[in-house]
Amino acid sequence: MKRFDCMKALAARLKDELVILSLGGSVDEWYNAAPHMREASLFQQQLGCVTPQAFGLAAGLPHRRVVSLDTDGGLLFNLGILATLGNEQPKNLFIVVWDNECYQSIGGPPTHTALGRVDLAAIARGAGVENAHTVRTVDEFDAHCAWGLAMEAPYIVVAKVLGTVQPDIKRKHSDGREDKYIFVRHVEASEGIVIMGPSEHN
Repeated sequence: MKRFDCMKALAARLKDELVILSLGGSVDEWYNAAPHMREASLFQQQLGCVTPQAFGLAAGLPHRRVVSLDTDGGLLFNLGILATLGNEQPKNLFIVVWDNECYQSIGGPPTHTALGRVDLAAIARGAGVENAHTVRTVDEFDAHCAWGLAMEAPYIVVAKVLGTVQPDIKRKHSDGREDKYIFVRHVEASEGIVIMGPSEHN
């Protein structure tokens, strides 16, 4: 199935959640699939840090649903986060792993899931995340999004997707620093809090 089709299905279910997503082609796809989530979404540039950052956000805002859009390559860089989730059981964290079986952003060399032996959902369940599932159709994906977003427990959906980017996608017209400020100001405004106050040099 196509990642972009899954993103559109997920986007239709989101309203006031916060989203942390991985780098690469999925960033532009997400901002096109979910334009209404633009200010509420932030991409993480380091492999292995997407779900940990989302977990930190979920812990800091336990009343707010947080969505992690991770990748097979990223999760494989930091499998320890699954043990943390298994022990901590955050009730407000929903995780999607785009498993395209390759490191797409560096030309497509295969990840460990490409040989068919490594099962990320099974690893998650073994680490204590009971609700971890692998899906291969958009209908399955959408159904698990409905269940996972409503459940008060960590929920992981490993989505088996093609290793291609949606053609003719509109590129994101902002850099990482700008994206950070857009996201933080959105959290401040929606939560009524101050995260980054004025600089002493202003």
